[in-house]
Amino acid sequence: MSIFHGLSAFPITPVNEHGVVDTDGVMHLTDYLSASGVNSIGLLGSTGVYAYLTRIERNRAVRAAVQAARGRVPVIVGIGALRTDDAQNLARDAEAEGADGLLMAPVSYTPLTQDETFQHYKAVTEATSLPLCIYNNPSTTHFTFTKELLCRLSDIPSIKAVKMPPPKEGEVATELTELRASPIGALAIGYSGDWIAAEALLAKCDSWFSVLGGFLPKIACQLSEAAVKEDTIAVKQYQERLQPIWTLFRELGSLRVVYAAVNHLGLSDAQPPRPLLPLTKIDQERVVKALEWVTIL
Repeated sequence: MSIFHGLSAFPITPVNEHGVVDTDGVMHLTDYLSASGVNSIGLLGSTGVYAYLTRIERNRAVRAAVQAARGRVPVIVGIGALRTDDAQNLARDAEAEGADGLLMAPVSYTPLTQDETFQHYKAVTEATSLPLCIYNNPSTTHFTFTKELLCRLSDIPSIKAVKMPPPKEGEVATELTELRASPIGALAIGYSGDWIAAEALLAKCDSWFSVLGGFLPKIACQLSEAAVKEDTIAVKQYQERLQPIWTLFRELGSLRVVYAAVNHLGLSDAQPPRPLLPLTKIDQERVVKALEWVTIL
């Protein structure tokens, strides 16, 4: 099984409001996740606020995470950046620090064309020997991968996976079947958007790129295991149990919810880098109630 299969846990990156990484905090979270049974750790994803960190701070985070993981679980590092040369440097940095794989979104200010994005990925893969996962996240990048572009990218040897955004509920199995029937099927196909995770897992996606796994890894593992066993009753029960968290993710944005969650659980005391702000006290209380519902049942 490749590093892009199974449950990939995406934690926050503990930083202060100026984007300075708390390396002890990174190591604590990495150690916690490494011992939890997840299949990989997705460092510096959207939940890991990669877009708000400098190259130096990202590298400090990677070094701390790889050191804490101690080879127990693969560390996949997000390297999204506006410029191609910056993304290439981030890829080289991650490889030099001992990362196991890369995850890259097409970050842009001026909207990218399909061919510009292809050339961007091609150039980055030529700068590193690490396997790379395409980060398809239109809700943050505002870039939409066409099927044709994904097919072109699947021909690049070191591109091994794609992280797909959540389609409409009830449409995951159809989309997954169509992707696998095309050249894209040569890639490991995983999904984000935790509220459709049960549907995607039952449809036999290759991986679940999970925000939940970054702070409640044992429950995420249990849901994954139930889906692998095709225990639909257990999967339904987990979905019902997690519904309050899914609701908050969709309403408030998973990033802000996770910061409140990890603080309540005692996993970190970090706050999001400015201009992002913590949830209001009322919404933080809603997160606490959702966590209580999940952990009591």
